Amino acid sequence: MHLSRSILPALLLFVLPCAPAAAEAAIGVAMDDFSYTDTSAEPANQTAAHERRLSAFMAALRRDIGEGGRYRLVASAQDGAAFKVIGGIQKTSTLVQWAKIAVIDVGAKKLVMDKLYTFRGDNDESWERAEIFVSREVMAALATPAPVALAVFDFELEDMTAASVGALAASDVSNLADVTGGVRDVLGQSGRYRIVDVGGAGGEAVKARALRDCGGCEAAIAKQLGADQSLIGVVRRVSRTEYTLGFQLRDAGTGAVLARGDSGLRLGADYSWKRGAVRLVSDRLIESQQAAEGARK
Repeated sequence: MHLSRSILPALLLFVLPCAPAAAEAAIGVAMDDFSYTDTSAEPANQTAAHERRLSAFMAALRRDIGEGGRYRLVASAQDGAAFKVIGGIQKTSTLVQWAKIAVIDVGAKKLVMDKLYTFRGDNDESWERAEIFVSREVMAALATPAPVALAVFDFELEDMTAASVGALAASDVSNLADVTGGVRDVLGQSGRYRIVDVGGAGGEAVKARALRDCGGCEAAIAKQLGADQSLIGVVRRVSRTEYTLGFQLRDAGTGAVLARGDSGLRLGADYSWKRGAVRLVSDRLIESQQAAEGARK
């Protein structure tokens, strides 16, 4: 048994407040209509009671989440939605109800919340308790910092061995591609970054795989691609079994260096470059940021 569509406008109040005091600073949130399904098979028709309780539930959520005017209702991503909230509630037995709620970061195309909740009871008091808990959970999800748009350029090889002849060997190209892919994966999976496609990047330094020597030009290129930050990396081959790794992170707007890391001399064949680069970026960028944030709390 589904609730009538007359209650759906009230459901939009789930994450959206009254008109914000500062529209320019308010965060846009789009929300699909929530559904309500009763599969409890109870003999009594409780549609009217469910409509009333759900309306009160949504009104309370509007009051709680609207405080401070931080969020504004928009129709879609094209209208400026930074987040989209979807969900539904199902009653499965006399005393058990479930709520499935997801919050999507529109720009990153990533779930920042996807949870299934259960609450016992189907009376005014149980719905009030559920509202208090759910509003806190959704607010926490909406407050999650948006991931930084990061342009990770292809890692470059600086061959310091006597065997260097200029053009990269096919095996070197393959190994460097593995390094770049591994670094992009670990940064994207951290949740801190949204990896920007650099396939459309132009410029001689990009074509020549010489961003490490262009004096920070990668920041401007990253900005043109819509990124907030840029990252370049280099593998320095000292010998066939020795190498070093380095990376540099810049602000795409100012060009300022935000972080850098160097591995020191490492031992291993060329296929070990990926493992070393992923470990370096994890240690010197992802984990160091986590430690810094923990120290500030």
